[in-house]
Order: sequence, then C-alpha cells, then structure tokens
Amino acid sequence: MTSNRILSIGKMMMFIFSISSLLFVSCSDDDSTEGEAYFTIEDNPTGLAVGVEGVSKSYVVRSNRPWQVVAQGDADWVKPFPAEGEDDGIFRFIVDPNATLDARNASFSFMVDGQEQPVLFLVEQVANMPYITIIDAEDGFTVPAAGGELNVGIDANIAWTYTIEENNWISETDVTDSQITLVANKNAKDARTVKLTVSSPDFPALTQEVSITQSRGSVLLEEDFSWLSYGDAIPYVTSGEKRYDSWTEEEKNRGWYSTPVEVSSNQQIVYARQGFVKLGKTNYGGDMISPKLPIEGTVTLQVTFKAAAYISAGGNVDDRILVINALGAGEASVAQMQIDNIPNSQAEDEAGVVNDIWAEDRSYTFTITGATSDTQVQFLGGAYELSGIGQGKNRIFLDDIKIEIVE
Repeated sequence: MTSNRILSIGKMMMFIFSISSLLFVSCSDDDSTEGEAYFTIEDNPTGLAVGVEGVSKSYVVRSNRPWQVVAQGDADWVKPFPAEGEDDGIFRFIVDPNATLDARNASFSFMVDGQEQPVLFLVEQVANMPYITIIDAEDGFTVPAAGGELNVGIDANIAWTYTIEENNWISETDVTDSQITLVANKNAKDARTVKLTVSSPDFPALTQEVSITQSRGSVLLEEDFSWLSYGDAIPYVTSGEKRYDSWTEEEKNRGWYSTPVEVSSNQQIVYARQGFVKLGKTNYGGDMISPKLPIEGTVTLQVTFKAAAYISAGGNVDDRILVINALGAGEASVAQMQIDNIPNSQAEDEAGVVNDIWAEDRSYTFTITGATSDTQVQFLGGAYELSGIGQGKNRIFLDDIKIEIVE
C-alpha cells in the first residue's frame, strides 16, 4: 500500500513537472512572438521634394520595435514630428518655407531598436526667386488728418532700400529689415499724397511703389484695425481671436477702449481678428469706444463704418442690432441700426459664393451734432446682458471707421 502510494505520488510529481515545462515553453514562446525586428514606411519612400512654400507631409510606419528619425547634421528648416515612436505609428516631416535664393537638402536616418537602418531619407527644397513685396499695399496707405505713425511692412529675400517723394509732412523715424516706420504731421488743408518706392540695387526690375495719402483736415479719425492680427479672417472661425483685456499695451494705447461687462466677470468683450474686431459673445454684448477726437469748439460729425452680423459655419445668423451712442458730448442721429450685411456660411464659401463684406458700398453712416473734444463714439452689440433678449446672441463685426467734421 505504501509502495503504491509512493509510486502514485511520484507519477503525480512527474505530471506536474511536465505541465510546468509545457507552461514554461509556452511562456517563452509568448515572449518571442515579435520575431525579428522589422521597420518599413508605407510605399517605401526614400525622399521628399518640396517647393519654396514648404510642406507638412505624413508617413505611416510599420514596425515591431522602438524607432527614431535622426537628422544627419544641422537643418533647422525641416524637422520630423514626432521624432520617435514604438511599433506602428505616424510621423511627419515639417518643412519651412524657403525664402532664400539657395536650394537646400537634409538627410535623415531611421534607428530601429538602436540599430541604424541602411537607407537614408533625403529632403530637398528648391531655391526661391528674388522678391520684394510691400505688405497690404494693394489699395495704398492712408494717414488720418490728425497725423501719426504709419508702419509699412516689407517682405523680401534680398537687400532693399527705399525712397519717398520730397514732401514736408511725412518722414522716416525707423527702418528695420522688415518695416519702414513713418510719421505724418497734422493736416489742416486738403488731402495730400506721396509715393514710396522700394527697390533693390541688385534686382532693379523688382521695384515696388505705393501711394500714401493723408486725409483732408476735416477727417479726425480713420481706423482700419490693420495693426490687429489674431485668429482668422473667415467670420465664423473664432479660434485664435484675442479679447480686449488680453491685448498688448501697445494695442491698447491706440486709444480704443471696451467697457468691462460686470455680469461677465468684468470681461471687456471685444475680440481682435485679422484687421477687424468682433463685438460680444453668446449671452453678452460688447462695445468698442473711440478715442477722444481733436475737435475745436462744437461741430457736427459724420461717422462712416463697415459692419457685418455674425453667422455660424452652419448658417445661423445672430440678432443684428448695433447700438450707437455719443459719449461725453453730442447726440447721435440714430440710437441703433440693424446690420443687414451677412457674411457667407461655410457651405456658401465652399460653393465659391462671392461676398465681400468689407466692400465700399456696404458702409453705414450716421451723424453726431454738438460734438466737442470730449466726444467719443460707442458701438455696442445690442446690450451688455443678452439672456432672454432675442436669441441671446448679437455678435457684430466692425471695421473701417471714419469720423469727419461736416459742419
């Protein structure tokens, strides 16, 4: 009995050992299922040819090991992102625009599990042509009758110089590689114009010209908000816009102001966009208040401006009420205006519908009587608190404000 029992126990131990061995072999096999290292890029590209405008190009990686994309030398104009990964993944080469007159190339290797792969990847970018551009010069530049500073932006990839017609009212204060800063005296008479010429000694055929016009003395303020550059020019794209309380001190020192809205945590609810502003947000209206004006005595003003109602990408239009006030002194000829200028929806943009909301024939006008040097003009999108009023949405786009003495 005892002998048989010992034999049974022995057999059982052998059985357990066999099972354990099988499990061990099985576990070892699991650890090695990855097999040999491999690394491929879909379609097997070996290089990328890029134009002067630059590119962001994605690639799909198939691998069973950690991998890295490594630059062979210095090339700050092109970078892989992300530069490393594990197993399958996606990376892209981001190539900057080439403003230089030289072609350029950069090589990249691929490291897989610490081992360099045999094939290099070559990124090549063509040279640019020489160019000089005066930025935003299509319609010329204007300077208000009150005078002040004008910044003329220059985009060029060659050495340049400039000349300005002889005059006694506008002159240079500063020049950098990308900007000419001019300052104009006050104009008490008729409008006046000078020509600014930008040229290159090495490429005379690239000469650019632009007219600079100063308004007649009766024009007190002309504002196109060209000094604001945030977010998107497409009205319904709101990402990147900047609220007034986040503007730089230099931008605020232009003299425009927005009232803190108490019911919205004292936010100043006007947003800077690409050369225009947006008043208000959902449930709250915002305002824009002009600087005080250089007025002597008491006068009648004419205010001309462009405005457009807010439209969503899907085509929903906000309430379209713009409230007008003369602050400090004077009385406006209207208390409010309905803004009938409606931008395109996304579907209309995609369909190619032409709709220039800033066209000259879309201007609005009103007058202010009894204006003095204390007068400021207020533009308000409906009301500060919009909950329960219409849709609760009364966002208004505003641009190209001109204030002129008419009497």
